[in-house]
Amino acid sequence: MIATLLRRGLLAGLLAGLLAGGFAFVLGEPTIDQSIELEQMASDGHGHSHGEEGGEEEPFSRTGQKVGLFFATGLFGVTSGGIFGLAFAYFRDRLQAASEWGRSLSLAGAGFLAIFLIPFLKYPANPPTVGDPETIGVRTTAYFALMALSLAVVIGGWAAARALRRRGMGTPARQALVVAGCAIVVATAFALLPASPDAGEFPAGLLWEFRMSSLGTQAVFWIGLGGAFGLLGERAARKRADA
Repeated sequence: MIATLLRRGLLAGLLAGLLAGGFAFVLGEPTIDQSIELEQMASDGHGHSHGEEGGEEEPFSRTGQKVGLFFATGLFGVTSGGIFGLAFAYFRDRLQAASEWGRSLSLAGAGFLAIFLIPFLKYPANPPTVGDPETIGVRTTAYFALMALSLAVVIGGWAAARALRRRGMGTPARQALVVAGCAIVVATAFALLPASPDAGEFPAGLLWEFRMSSLGTQAVFWIGLGGAFGLLGERAARKRADA
């Protein structure tokens, strides 16, 4: 059973990764192109003011980077899909949803919340030109620390909700208590962790477009992963029923 769910996750992850890559290519890459143009203009202006030549040549052309986008999202999708399949094997009989479709979408929604959305609220995606390169190590560590914490919060909230349900607590009170507890933990982490880097003079409109495209890419990926995994699960369930 675990091997079957793992293979299903790998396939669903690949499909979702390519779908997210297509979204990022259409809506995200133009924003990155504009960001690079701004960086080049600033670099050229700085170089002329000091009588220097332009900046160093990039190791990969923009065309190569755009082609590599699909490879990167596909690889990310396969890796994430495999982990999703293993997680589904553990949580499958512990989720309230009655169908493979419902369970898959529920787990994908929790993954999107824990792995992307909560860290994104504190550290929204920034173009390559935003942020001090010397602080990238600290910022990366803080981001992954928040991701680990948000994953623990979501799992802990789910476990607490199950425990309260077994004790007979009503749904409204149970949900309010769990949401409040999770919100307090997340808000405390937001206050203690380093702030997101200042965008400086980067155009606010372009920054907003970049962040929204990043948010949309992740949303497309997780919806695609949950949907594809759920559809494959429903198809397998129908085959078992027919047999």
